[in-house]
Amino acid sequence: MSEDNSAESLLSHALGRQRAAFESDPYPTLGQRRDRLDRIARLLKEREQEICAAVSRDFGHRSLHETTMLEIVPLMSALRHTRSHLKRWMKPERRGRSLEFLQLSNWVQYQPLGVIGIMVPWNYPVFLALGPLIDILAAGNRAIIKPSELVPQTSALLARLIAEYFAPDEVTVIEGGVDVAAAFSALPFDHLIFTGSTAVGKKVMAAAAANLTPVTLELGGKSPTIIAPEYDHASAARDIVFGKLMNAGQTCIAPDYVLVERSRMDRLVEALVTEIKRCYPRQTSATQYTGIVGERGHERLLGGLQECHDRGVRVVSADIALPQTGFSIAPTLVIDPPVDCRLMEDEIFGPILPIIPYDTLDGAIAFIRARPRPLALYLFTGNSEIERKVLAGTISGNVTINGTLLHVAQNDLPFGGVGPSGIGAYHGLDGFKRFSHARGTTKVRIFNPARLAMPPYGRLTEFLAKVMGRG
Repeated sequence: MSEDNSAESLLSHALGRQRAAFESDPYPTLGQRRDRLDRIARLLKEREQEICAAVSRDFGHRSLHETTMLEIVPLMSALRHTRSHLKRWMKPERRGRSLEFLQLSNWVQYQPLGVIGIMVPWNYPVFLALGPLIDILAAGNRAIIKPSELVPQTSALLARLIAEYFAPDEVTVIEGGVDVAAAFSALPFDHLIFTGSTAVGKKVMAAAAANLTPVTLELGGKSPTIIAPEYDHASAARDIVFGKLMNAGQTCIAPDYVLVERSRMDRLVEALVTEIKRCYPRQTSATQYTGIVGERGHERLLGGLQECHDRGVRVVSADIALPQTGFSIAPTLVIDPPVDCRLMEDEIFGPILPIIPYDTLDGAIAFIRARPRPLALYLFTGNSEIERKVLAGTISGNVTINGTLLHVAQNDLPFGGVGPSGIGAYHGLDGFKRFSHARGTTKVRIFNPARLAMPPYGRLTEFLAKVMGRG
């Protein structure tokens, strides 16, 4: 048997095993669901050090503090939120009825879908594996996880830990490369969630379409930041540096470029460099700054910078000490680059930040609207009228005002993209609903009103049609 056939056989067996288990228990109790959530919490608490070490090795270097704050802490918060609200989410939702149907009762019951596939990217290999899993298990489903082959140590550890804390007919992990990922996306799941690039997302959606598998796609794009004319640029710089340099910019919702009033552009550049050096002083930055995953990603970023150098663009790099292992790039600002350069056409996904001047706020909004709809948008303003204008004039997956990244950590907000940046939203209640089937139910209580409209038709039918068809 060839390797490809072996992978397909393994995947089919895993899916069949979970589907059989689901069919034997299609509506897990509240207690069963909470138990599964509790096992994720135990896994994170008991194996945190192993997780942080594996992630750091895959990244070349990543601070334990960064992995804890960006992956472990948000998961624990989501678990607490989900566990505390799950009983209410599982209750049937009463729905209204019109005057002519007062004899009926209507409600919606959220049913588990079945077996859900999770395709995980390399940049947050734990958070983006277990985050969707929380919502999936809360909704009563089973799950198969395909981690990224670009972080092999984390993927292998995740496979081992999931096998320790879950039965294979509850949750399982399938490792493998691109061929396995392609076969995974072509499986007849009851739902498939993919996080990654727009280009790969298109392939995943095409493969899923053959089975009419519904998909949730969390993609990305060039998330813009607007600094309004009245906002303090130094204050904005602190929050922008945080959002851009966490995980060395390898974040789908990282600020991708900054729009600032032309007259304040140089002051913003100075403020950003000052803030970078404050966050990453030379005596500690080598141990706290994150590396770039993979030589290919490193070369791509260097190529984008070289193009800007060759085209005479002003480039400012902050002088910090870099990790001694793996690949890394110093935080770099690119000042007013041409819009047709690679750094302005493609999602950067690294510690490089273009600074774009604008002459009017309308011009800044038009700049954003002329480009594909991003996963996130950031606005810095203390002016409510500007806030309303920007929110009304732009479309994005989510928004954080006067900060960065914060929306992704809000358990009661849906998280997701729009258009090229994604399809569907999850997290919290929205995740519970996303991975459920909302089954509407109507019940006749005393008298079935449909009997008044049954043949033979006569004056009563005409009267009912007139009443029910009124404008």
